[in-house]
Amino acid sequence: MAKDCSFDIVSEFDKMELVNAVEQTKKEILSRFDLKDSKSDVVLESDTQIIITTEDDTKLKNILDILQSKMVKRNLSIKILDPQSIENALGGNVRQIFKLKKGLTQELAKRIVADIKSSKLKVQSSIQGEQVRVSGKSKDDLQDVIKLIREKEDEYKIPLQFQNYR
Repeated sequence: MAKDCSFDIVSEFDKMELVNAVEQTKKEILSRFDLKDSKSDVVLESDTQIIITTEDDTKLKNILDILQSKMVKRNLSIKILDPQSIENALGGNVRQIFKLKKGLTQELAKRIVADIKSSKLKVQSSIQGEQVRVSGKSKDDLQDVIKLIREKEDEYKIPLQFQNYR
């Protein structure tokens, strides 16, 4: 009796690591000479968005660079940041909101399933909420699916993880 093997394709991030990256960014803003006396702030609102407020576009870009470097050091993909347009804030400041991407959209999940089916591998894939479950008889086929998805990850524009591999 052959047992099916499976894994889930998901898009998640570690919230505590993101909190730590934001806190480290705040500390660096206070100590950096070009940002020290600026009225700059980085706020993480629950786990849905990050808001950066500062005096001008140059400082905004510098703070974003700091945040991205802190995220990378903590193994967070910068692909989770979805930048919105820069807007004017109170006191002549500028603000930019970065929505955080978490979970697969229906459209992206359908695209992943279609890519798996077009590969002609002997596996089944199904959409389950914000994840895609891939199952098959051979672990080698599942490894080939993971390899296929990793090659196409740049096209999906969202970080993907593989969980519950059994």
